[in-house]
Amino acid sequence: MYRPYTSPLGDSRPFRDVESQLRDLTQDFAMSFNTGNYDQAAGLFATDGELMAPHHEGAYGQKAVERLLRQLGELGYGDLRMETARVEYSGDMAMEIGRFSVVVRKADGSMVAERGKYVKVWRRLGVWRLVADCWSRTPLAVSERAA
Repeated sequence: MYRPYTSPLGDSRPFRDVESQLRDLTQDFAMSFNTGNYDQAAGLFATDGELMAPHHEGAYGQKAVERLLRQLGELGYGDLRMETARVEYSGDMAMEIGRFSVVVRKADGSMVAERGKYVKVWRRLGVWRLVADCWSRTPLAVSERAA
């Protein structure tokens, strides 16, 4: 399902601090994914960027990233929330560490919440682009499994 969402992929405010720019771009990624605009989410990656999702082969390049994001959406992933915890940068390279939550809608109509952590590596190529994005799920506590 494709829902219109427009976002300038390049930040039109180049004098903002790096941490604010990357936090905003991460929120743009989540919004693009949640609205089914997988091409816009993939557009945040460098042409040689790679997305590494659990239980999937790595997606290398913007088209492959777009296909993987679309596949995740079709599998029922939605309501992605991302929270940046830390940004470190030097020159034209930056690392972002954070937490995420997502809801997976199963074929039977049930919904399963997932949480985890992520690491993103950004490179400034005129504008900031993702060169690597990797996340992992946090196992549910025993009390959460029983609920």
